[in-house]
Amino acid sequence: MLERKILKDLLEWKNNPDKKCLVVKGARQVGKTYIIDKFARENYENYVYLNFDENENYKTIFDGDLDVDTLIKQISLRVPNSSLIPGKTIIFLDEIQNCPRARTALKFFAIDKRFDVIASGSLLGINYKDVPSYPVGYTDQLEMHSLDFEEFCWANGVSKDSLNDIKEYFTKKKKVPTSMHEKMLELFKEYIVVGGMPRVISEFVNTHNFQNVLKIQKAIINDYTDDIAKYAIGNEKAKARNCFLSVPKHLSKDYKKFRYSLVEKNGSSRKYEGSLMWLYDAGIINFCYNLSKPELPFEGYAKNDTFKVYMNDTGLLMAMLEEGSQEDIIDGNLGIYKGAIYENIIADIFTKKGKKLYYFEYNSTLEIDFFIRFEKEPTAVEVKSSENTKSKSLKSVLNGWKIKKGIKLSMQNLSINENIENYPIYMAIFL
Repeated sequence: MLERKILKDLLEWKNNPDKKCLVVKGARQVGKTYIIDKFARENYENYVYLNFDENENYKTIFDGDLDVDTLIKQISLRVPNSSLIPGKTIIFLDEIQNCPRARTALKFFAIDKRFDVIASGSLLGINYKDVPSYPVGYTDQLEMHSLDFEEFCWANGVSKDSLNDIKEYFTKKKKVPTSMHEKMLELFKEYIVVGGMPRVISEFVNTHNFQNVLKIQKAIINDYTDDIAKYAIGNEKAKARNCFLSVPKHLSKDYKKFRYSLVEKNGSSRKYEGSLMWLYDAGIINFCYNLSKPELPFEGYAKNDTFKVYMNDTGLLMAMLEEGSQEDIIDGNLGIYKGAIYENIIADIFTKKGKKLYYFEYNSTLEIDFFIRFEKEPTAVEVKSSENTKSKSLKSVLNGWKIKKGIKLSMQNLSINENIENYPIYMAIFL
C-alpha cells in the first residue's frame, strides 16, 4: 500500500466542524478513488459510494428535486443495503463530472449538514459550463497530484526519519554524507523515470522492471488521448491532441517558450490557446509564466501570453520520448532532452508543493529557470542536469537586478558561495 499525504488533509476536513462538501480534483489515475475509499472505510460507520461512470443509473437519483430528503430516499431505493444515518455517514460521489446535477446538489448537502459528502472526478475543470447551478461557496477544495518525491521514497523503503535527517542538512546548510547523497541521487533519477502515478510506482516497487513501468505509462498516455477524444468538443479534439503531443518537442529547444508554430505551421494563440487550457483543466500540463520583472508579487509581473509548458508527471513525459530514454536518464545521458527533463521534474515538485510557476527571460540573453518566493524574498533557481554548476545567467541576475539570493540545484553536494546556495537537486522538496 502506498502512503499518501492527502490522507492527513482528509482527516483535517472530517474534523472541521464548519466543513462544507469536499471536492477532490486531479488528473486521471493519480489515485483519488483509492485514497478516498480507504479514508471513508476507515473513518465512518456508514459509507455510500456512487460512481457515475460505472453505473449511469445513479444519475437518475438527481433527476428530480435536489432537497436532501428526496435525495436520501432516491439513494436508498437505488443503492442496496445503504445505511444513511445522520452524523455517521459519508457519501462519496465519484466521477461526478458525468452528473452535472449531482454537482449542483452539493449546495443542498452543504446547507443540510446531516451527511459528510466528498465528490471527485478527473475532468472537473473542463465541464463546469454543464452544471446548471454551480455550488459556489458551498464546497471545500483539495487538489490531488500523483505521488511526490517524498512519497516515492517512502514507497521504496526510505524512512521518514532518514528524510528528516536529509532536511537537517538542508536547514543547517551542511554537506550530506557521501553514501546518503549518492543514494538520494539514485532515487531521484528513478523518480524522474518512474514518475508518481500509483500504478506505475507499485509496479516499480514490486518488480524494478523499467519495461513494465513503461508499458503502464504508455497505457496512461493512451487513456489521456482517449479522454481528449471523448470529452473535447468538436475540433478541439484534434487541437488538444496536437498540443499534448507537442510538449516534448517544445522542451527539447534551448528556447523553451511555448510556440504555437511548433504545434502547427503558422499556428496561433487564437487557434490553440483554448486547447492548451483544456489540457491544463484536465490536470495534464502546467504553465510557467515569464516575468517582466523578477520582483514580488510575481503574479503582478507575469506575462500571460509568454509561458513554458511542463507535464504534470515527469514519468509520463519520459514515456513520450523515444525508446531508451529511461536508461539514458539513469546513466546520466539524455542529449538535447536532459536539461528539459530536469526542469520538468523541478516544475513537478514545485507544483505539488502548491507553488505557481514563474521564470525570467530577458532580451534572449538571460534566462532563469524558475523564480520562487523563498524566505520571503524573490529567489532565482537554476536547474543543472550534471555536476557542472556554472551559471552565467544566475550571476547576471544577481548583479543586475534587486535579487539577494540565487539557488542552484544540481548533482553536486551542498555548498554555499556568497549569495549563491548550491543544493543537491533532491533538496528541491524543501524549498
